[in-house]
Amino acid sequence: MKLSKILFFGCIFLTSLLSKAQQLPQFTQYMYNTISVNPAYAGSRETLNVTALHRNQWAGLEGNPRTNTLSIHTPLRDERIGLGLSYINDRLGDESTNYIYGDFSYSVLLTSEVKMSFGLKAGFSNYTLSNPDISDPFFNDNFNSWNPNFGAGVFVGSNRWYAGVSSPRILNTDLNEGEFKAIERNSYYAIGGLVLDMSETLKFKPTIISKFTNGAPATFDVTVNFLFNEKFWIGASYRFNDASNFGAMMDYQISKDIRIGYAYDLPTSTIKPYTGGTHEIILIYELVKKVMGPVKSPRYF
Repeated sequence: MKLSKILFFGCIFLTSLLSKAQQLPQFTQYMYNTISVNPAYAGSRETLNVTALHRNQWAGLEGNPRTNTLSIHTPLRDERIGLGLSYINDRLGDESTNYIYGDFSYSVLLTSEVKMSFGLKAGFSNYTLSNPDISDPFFNDNFNSWNPNFGAGVFVGSNRWYAGVSSPRILNTDLNEGEFKAIERNSYYAIGGLVLDMSETLKFKPTIISKFTNGAPATFDVTVNFLFNEKFWIGASYRFNDASNFGAMMDYQISKDIRIGYAYDLPTSTIKPYTGGTHEIILIYELVKKVMGPVKSPRYF
């Protein structure tokens, strides 16, 4: 138990040692979409996991950010190796960024209950910018750029707690070309969570994620969820930064394999009067295996 506590708080402490990086897409339901930022998470669910997420940020604003993600990951037969594939499409006005990355993880047992995983992520980022106004005197050309990148991460935990640090994009990518000027910088994440029994039918699950961006404010999301009867989740979150917001979420296990969730964010910054908030929908398919012998502990993360 002492080792578990040391590893958990040690990984969270590393958040203060990480550099800053450019913003990647952010999610309110990050705790169910961890592989998008940490490749070491691949295979950690101990079965095939498929997660799809749609985020409509600042609804009502023209050209508002919209993000779609799809991830698939699974352990191999020996359960030490995990493989995954993730796709993210992030749109903002006339800009669109696509991330297509493969994930690899390798796990080792630290104790009978605690596992540590090391992960690598590699793939391509595609950035496109189109300007429909050909009369624009500053920019009237389309821009399309594909660039390779890679990332790495560490993930450690049991069925009751977890923590991880990662950099999903390590390389700095210079997108400068002619009239167009931009730089894609590396990014860093730290994430952690616990699950505590409140009663036989109620569990309390606090989680946190921090993001560090070079040239942009760091963000810290704190979330609390309550799980009723291993079937229904309800919770709230708050994001601390210059564009802070309050969020609420619900998830429901509609069958043994399928879970659906919804989150709503309301900004508290100056943009609040101009938007109807942010909507996020997540759909999770997880293959439930037929277990012979003792049933494994449920996976809460």
